[in-house]
Amino acid sequence: MGQSRIPVIDLGLWLSGDTAARERTARRVDEALRTAGFLLITGHGVDPALRTRIREAARAFFRLPEAAKRPYAVRVGGRGWLGPGAEANAYADTSADTSGPDGSGDAPNPPDLKESLSFAAEEPTGDAAVDAEWFLPNTWPAEAPGLRPLVETYVARMRSLSDAVLELLAEALGVPLDFFTRHTRHPTWGFNINWYPGRDVVGEPEPGQFRIGPHTDFGTVTILDRQHGKGGLQVFTDEGGWEDAPYDPGAFTVNIGDLMARWTGDRWRSGRHRVLPPPADAPAEELMSLVYFYECDPRTRVESLPAPVGTVAYEPVDSHTYLRARLDAISAD
Repeated sequence: MGQSRIPVIDLGLWLSGDTAARERTARRVDEALRTAGFLLITGHGVDPALRTRIREAARAFFRLPEAAKRPYAVRVGGRGWLGPGAEANAYADTSADTSGPDGSGDAPNPPDLKESLSFAAEEPTGDAAVDAEWFLPNTWPAEAPGLRPLVETYVARMRSLSDAVLELLAEALGVPLDFFTRHTRHPTWGFNINWYPGRDVVGEPEPGQFRIGPHTDFGTVTILDRQHGKGGLQVFTDEGGWEDAPYDPGAFTVNIGDLMARWTGDRWRSGRHRVLPPPADAPAEELMSLVYFYECDPRTRVESLPAPVGTVAYEPVDSHTYLRARLDAISAD
């Protein structure tokens, strides 16, 4: 995929550059999000060694026998282990060409070929109803004792980085810098460590089955640390169709979700993407992604920006009523 559609954005220029550099950066972001909904972000300052250590700790858990992992099993949206077949992201994709394995619309895509360790915001707000749904304690597998401090350090960095990205997005839209971050004082977020084992573990994929089926994310921004592989990330654009996403080992892949697309009145595209099945010519290929999903404060009213910024006037939605419906839609059970 050409860099013109998914540019590399040096966040350092945005954070410390002069006015002209900041304006150029904001223009590039606006152009990219109108097409693919994706960016590559460098200059973020997150230590690559931290990401490596998280993968090492998580891999020890994922390689345990299923019986050892089963006590941590949860449904989509829970905190714990999402086992094989627990999630089917394509269920929530309304695009016609993904409504069936062959595009016929006869049946949904099979469940995703992955396992995940899933964590989320847990610091209570004091609102009992909100806390009971969105701010529950995380579960930390005893079999991965070093994982908790690593993840807690990482998600703290991701929250700060997400707010910096949201301020950049506000500048790109020409609205006040705190247009989005005024709604992230006590936000929800999710963090998934996604394990994509090879065919030697999962067997032969079914027709239309992916490591993650075609979908868009649901929140404001997603920050992805991924590994390069044959069975890796693809991004969809109207101009190019499905293409391999560009890869930079030092960069984060950032995309916007459905809430952000609604907020901008479809000025920006919610980045549609998928993760290819494990390749037949590399049956032992194993990849692991660290995925941070950022949202906003519960009960945020998301209302489309009017023209000339926005192009579609969606009905306002309660952010977390919307998010819950989307999470329920991808549950495979």
